[in-house]
Amino acid sequence: MTQVLSRENMGEAWKRVKSNKGSAGVDGLTIEQTVEHLKTQWPRIRQEIREGVYRPQAVRRVEIPKPTGGVRALGIPTVTDRLIQQALLQILQPLIDPTFSEFSYGFRPGRSAHDAVLQAQRYAQDGYRVVVDVDLEKFFDRVNHDILMDRLAKRIDDKAVLRLVRRYLEAGVMLNGVVVARDEGTPQGGPLSPLLANVLLDDVDRALARRGHRFARYADDCNVYVRSQRAGERVLRWLRRLYAQLHLRVNEKKTEVGSVFGRKFLGYCLRRWSGDTVKIAVAPKAIDTFKQRIRTITKRVGGQSMAQVAKKMRSYLPGWKAYFRLAQTPQIFKNLDSWIRHRLRAIQLRHWRTGTTVYSRLRALGASHEVAVQLARGAGHWWRHSGAGLNRVLTVTYFDTLGFPRLA
Repeated sequence: MTQVLSRENMGEAWKRVKSNKGSAGVDGLTIEQTVEHLKTQWPRIRQEIREGVYRPQAVRRVEIPKPTGGVRALGIPTVTDRLIQQALLQILQPLIDPTFSEFSYGFRPGRSAHDAVLQAQRYAQDGYRVVVDVDLEKFFDRVNHDILMDRLAKRIDDKAVLRLVRRYLEAGVMLNGVVVARDEGTPQGGPLSPLLANVLLDDVDRALARRGHRFARYADDCNVYVRSQRAGERVLRWLRRLYAQLHLRVNEKKTEVGSVFGRKFLGYCLRRWSGDTVKIAVAPKAIDTFKQRIRTITKRVGGQSMAQVAKKMRSYLPGWKAYFRLAQTPQIFKNLDSWIRHRLRAIQLRHWRTGTTVYSRLRALGASHEVAVQLARGAGHWWRHSGAGLNRVLTVTYFDTLGFPRLA
């Protein structure tokens, strides 16, 4: 606890919390307002933590829509509690993380979803082409506090730290202005939650390793790779019992045993290529989600200028492209680029609106009289006419000059 509350550690924690931004918690204080609040209140808060009497405030519940439907519930702590949790994380993670499995990739320093996907590819290439794809039912809401604290106490012997972590687990949730007590779960949204999730699920990792199974886990998303359907079904029955010991439930609707090919894992999927080679591709659901986001950005109503659309695209496309850089199917990116430019041409025609303006703008860009007349006569049918020779006028270079990024 002395390390947690040290001036140097708290300073680093504040830098991280500030850089992560984020909204206010139940106290309504933004990051800027919390600075002023802590100037006078931090000595008292620090002393309460040292004496073991500090009580975290309830978390603010926020529901985030999932791309596949439904919502993901997040619990947003106050900025002050995010600061304290971050300070705890900075001391606990270097102590605990080295004890985790090398096949656990989620929310760990120096590891990423890309590492998990590459490991899955290696398993499939080695002949383990049946996957036990396990989905846990509301994992972060179902974490048993007693079991988690027991596992944590085996790694940390500082009772003050353990007491403070437990109080963060038990902090209530603000729902419709009322604080609801919580006796299980570690809400997503706090800096400590991912580390605590890994502490609990490490039991499963160790059991898998003892049996010599090949697996890759990212947070609560765990895939086990075997050689046959029968072996996969046997592993799944065993995993159900294992998770039950941790008071966790397998989501039977989303958990499956089947071919590794075409199954989504962290937004990617694996494809069988010529010569029995296994390649990484973008999962179809991830492409559907991408297209829906682009449709939202490029909707042809609302009075957006091309500059505004380009700005939104620059904030979204590079990040998506960076995440899916492992994909070994470049034609997908070329096809998506072509589809995006088709939408952009339709937007540009709509902006020009009248047939006369469309004609004069196209002629100024080098279009022939015939093409310009054809497109001008189609004013109002933007999508249908956006591909009728317009690609030779509103070229890739044209959209480059407007600041639109490319995928390919």
